[in-house]
Amino acid sequence: MPSVTWGVVQGRKEKLVSRVIICDFLKSLGIVPDELENLELPSTIEVMRERVEFLQKLGLSIDDINEYPLMLGCSVRKNIIPVLGYLEKIGIQRSKLGEFVKNYPQVLHASVVVELAPVIKFLRGLDVEKQDIGYVLQKYPELLGFKLEGTMSTSVAYLVSIGVCPRDIGPMVTQYPYLLGMRVGTVIKPLVDYLVSLGLPKKILARMLEKRAYILGYDIEETVKPNVECLNSFGIRREALASVIAQYPQILGLPLKAKLSSQQYFFNLKLKIDPDGFAQVVEKMPQIVSLNQHVIMKPVDFLLGRGIPSEDVAKMVVKCPQLVALRVELMKNSYYFFKSEMGRPLKELVEFPEYFTYSLESRIKPRYQRLQSKGIHSSLNWFLNCSDQRFQERLQGDYLERETMGPSFCMGGKLELPGSEILSDDEDESDNEVLYRRTVSL
Repeated sequence: MPSVTWGVVQGRKEKLVSRVIICDFLKSLGIVPDELENLELPSTIEVMRERVEFLQKLGLSIDDINEYPLMLGCSVRKNIIPVLGYLEKIGIQRSKLGEFVKNYPQVLHASVVVELAPVIKFLRGLDVEKQDIGYVLQKYPELLGFKLEGTMSTSVAYLVSIGVCPRDIGPMVTQYPYLLGMRVGTVIKPLVDYLVSLGLPKKILARMLEKRAYILGYDIEETVKPNVECLNSFGIRREALASVIAQYPQILGLPLKAKLSSQQYFFNLKLKIDPDGFAQVVEKMPQIVSLNQHVIMKPVDFLLGRGIPSEDVAKMVVKCPQLVALRVELMKNSYYFFKSEMGRPLKELVEFPEYFTYSLESRIKPRYQRLQSKGIHSSLNWFLNCSDQRFQERLQGDYLERETMGPSFCMGGKLELPGSEILSDDEDESDNEVLYRRTVSL
């Protein structure tokens, strides 16, 4: 708290007179002293002038002081300078101190030893890097006013309890420090419970939060639930919602209705894909809702320019939406290899558009050359849509095995492995049997 900055005890009458003089001085500067009524003020104008001028040199305006006039009760030498010195020591640049105080003036009342230092120690204990402390506090300065045994501790404990790795808490706090101020019972847990009710396993939800902690800031009633209902209204199946969210968690916080309406109309107008087809596209690649329409048209125009009919291009996009996010330069290289080296009909590309998503140099060429050396002719799906180990097994076989669908091509979520229906329940539940992958990153 502000300390007395003069050395004599004044009489009651003298105090009242000096208070009136100080208040008149503040009014002359444009400062409204009404909130200072219960605050002990210095006895001389010189001391108060020193405080005002120090704050102004720091970068605060009279309006800023009027926003929180209680800062005028802080002694320059006993309160303000020690606090600012500590803030600079922990990584807040001197040029940013004024902005910091403007955003959180209550820090000037704090004791460095009793209040500020323990918070910094707590953050370091969460594995927030030393060089990131200043950045975290500038984003969320109110952290310095929290009690360690309160919201901060309970929010961390709950996140760890649902499967968030303790070592990832530090990076999460660095990315989104506001999570430390969120109440578990009213904010974090209701959101987690709702997402789990949609079919998201807690393990996957924990991985999502580790990478994108800002999801915790999405308002469940104002944003999340309306967006989920919006997805349903556009034809996305309820059983696909978990996969959609896992692939593109940001979809929960977007102005979704406007984006979906715009993209659905665009897909129908330009690509001749009906609403049902558009829903399938969103299920397989939800990032499509945020993809620029100009970007989408580049690969589409490339395919049309190769003589593929528009209705076939539409089928290709519905089957493999990742096509519209590919670089045309890479598509050209893969296409020319397909035509000149393989000499195959376009029909095969229409049937297996995923061909364009594989690396020409690291997968398509070497595997095709090995097929040629063994005199094997197969479909694109047979030699591309499998692991290296599986491909090797196929080459060593004495016969060309019957084609299966292979793993379903998706950006995230559970891989539907051929033959998985014969797994026992115990095997199916094993974490090792549930595989996740990301094949496209936008």
